[in-house]
Amino acid sequence: MPISLHAPGPVISQAAADTTVGSATHCPYCALQCGMYVSKGEITPREDIPANAGGLCQKGWTAAELLTSPERLTTPLLHGSPVSWDEALDYVAARIEAVRAGHGPDAVAVFGGGGLTNEKAYQLGKFARVALRTSQIDYNGRFCMSSAAAAVNRAFGMDRGLPFPITDIARADAVLFAGGNVAETMPPFVRHLTAMRSRGGRLVVVDPRLTQTAKMADLHLQVTPGTDLALALGLLHIAIADGYADLDYLAARTTGFEAVRTSVSAWWPERVERVTGVPVARMREAVRILGEAGRAMVLTGRGAEQHAKGTDTVTAFVNLALTLGLPGREGSGYGCVTGQGNGQGGREHGQKADQLPGYRKIDDPAARAHVAAVWGIDPADLPGPGRSAYELLDALGTPEGPKALLLFGSNPVVSAPRAGHVARRLEALDLLVVCDFVLSETAAMADVVLPTTQWAEESGTMTNLEGRVLLRRKAAAPPPGARTDLEVLRGLAERLGCGEKFPADPRTVFDELRRASAGGVADYSGITYERIAAETGVFWPCPETPGEPHPGTPRPFLDGFATPDGRARLVPVDHRPPAEDVDEEFPLYLTTGRVLAHYQSGAQTRRIRPLTQASPEVFVELHPDLAERLGIGPGDRVRVRSRRGAAEGAARVNASIRPDTLFMPFHWEGVNLLTNPALDPTSRMPEFKVCAAAIERCEDGERVA
Repeated sequence: MPISLHAPGPVISQAAADTTVGSATHCPYCALQCGMYVSKGEITPREDIPANAGGLCQKGWTAAELLTSPERLTTPLLHGSPVSWDEALDYVAARIEAVRAGHGPDAVAVFGGGGLTNEKAYQLGKFARVALRTSQIDYNGRFCMSSAAAAVNRAFGMDRGLPFPITDIARADAVLFAGGNVAETMPPFVRHLTAMRSRGGRLVVVDPRLTQTAKMADLHLQVTPGTDLALALGLLHIAIADGYADLDYLAARTTGFEAVRTSVSAWWPERVERVTGVPVARMREAVRILGEAGRAMVLTGRGAEQHAKGTDTVTAFVNLALTLGLPGREGSGYGCVTGQGNGQGGREHGQKADQLPGYRKIDDPAARAHVAAVWGIDPADLPGPGRSAYELLDALGTPEGPKALLLFGSNPVVSAPRAGHVARRLEALDLLVVCDFVLSETAAMADVVLPTTQWAEESGTMTNLEGRVLLRRKAAAPPPGARTDLEVLRGLAERLGCGEKFPADPRTVFDELRRASAGGVADYSGITYERIAAETGVFWPCPETPGEPHPGTPRPFLDGFATPDGRARLVPVDHRPPAEDVDEEFPLYLTTGRVLAHYQSGAQTRRIRPLTQASPEVFVELHPDLAERLGIGPGDRVRVRSRRGAAEGAARVNASIRPDTLFMPFHWEGVNLLTNPALDPTSRMPEFKVCAAAIERCEDGERVA
């Protein structure tokens, strides 16, 4: 039942939260997980966390403001009205039981988030499979890291965003970064690129826009949206033809090179220029920079990955890195720059439809037996793989799909592709339960809203983009009435008859996670809260070993890859156009991304005054030539249309974007009404980063300040 975002009465806490507790913790936003201290509402950056080493971005500096926001939820809502916790949980449990009795266990679904702690992600996956017995669980990290994860699992046998410490970037002589704008999405990351360049290293950036990160680069390759794969194939063709392939490395440490060499022979530079718009001379210069560097890295971000061919695109960049002999060498390699706060750990311990803790596959009999033993159940009682994130959202409320959804740490009404359709699917549910600490756009649609604590009000672990497990300590007391997600799960489990299996203490949950992950690819069994605190983070895999503790694994591929024979796999891939190309009706490419002031769906950052002042509303970036042709001036109200809907914003006329391309930030409701839900066949990643669109000046001519 939709309700106002500013519900009256006792629902929203008007009192400032008690922030007298001070502690070393981590930022609630991106996957750098910058270290900070929080005391009495004041933020101080930590010097002991290498990812930020005393630096913070605007979002980090203002993160504490949400702790005292007047929009905090402190009372459960049932159909928009305040109720007690017992009444809310009793209602949810009764409705779950009724739905399961009428339609079976898979009629109840769970949707999680890449910002949840490891403990929450683990407990959520366990709750779905043990308390609910449902296979229908996935999370919004499917929209973030899944293509890169699929590609590197295929190539290396293990997925860790950066398989080396982030500080190795400063030691490189060259970095190629495809589809990432860290100057705005995670500014403290820039210090590592700046240190690299100050040593004489060179930066190459692949992006359809001249972003703030591209402006730092020595070379900018301004691709047509949706053609990153063709560019990677062209770069690999040049690397082989110009003699930069490390044949000794390829023979000793890889398989599949000859098949890849044959496949890229069709992607000669002039052909690639016609497809991508990148001049041949620039491609050759990029390869020369990488090929002549003593230490080099190839990095990818969402711009290259959020496509219906994202897995193959990442595979092509991995093939380039392997051909140059980079992965498994100290100071070199391939890495994916993870986006969400726990985008790494969130996908390791059971939130994904096809996974069990420790990065185990749910259809592996040995994995099922191990995890079932830890959980005290029969392996036969574990469900099999369920639907991936968008497929799950698309099935909600349909005759064959789930009739109830429990949602934690996500706001799909804003963040999902084809968001209008997703909203209609949510409306079709018999039961929608949302756990959040503010009334997000999705929470406003819920039958039940359960008010939860936020990042500084609870303890738990996060795993940052370099695979370092960090301890986020409680730094502030939550407002009365808010409960942790672990307490919510325990309360529901008690009402479903299995409360003893779901402790609410995060350390207790982490100790069980350690046992469940033992022996898996992402082995946390040798990591303890005490070690994390003493060592300011521990790299996985870190198995529990007798005698001396395992030191952790900052660089896992130095002695071999995590494949059966220890060799990396080069896999032939081929370019294909976007799932939806431009045509006469929709002649422009639309691409989306982030801006400096906001994060993800904006549910948090749009409630922080300095951030909303810095970036108050959605805008549409377009090239001056396009603006002149269509009679659009700076600040004009414009409407962008795609085959799925329309969204409006203020025009920003900027020569940094291609004349055939529009850009909109996705932090506001409406933008993802436009995006294409076409899925990558391997990762099930939607094609967020390119769709066909048209733009027009709004008839009333309203100008936006």
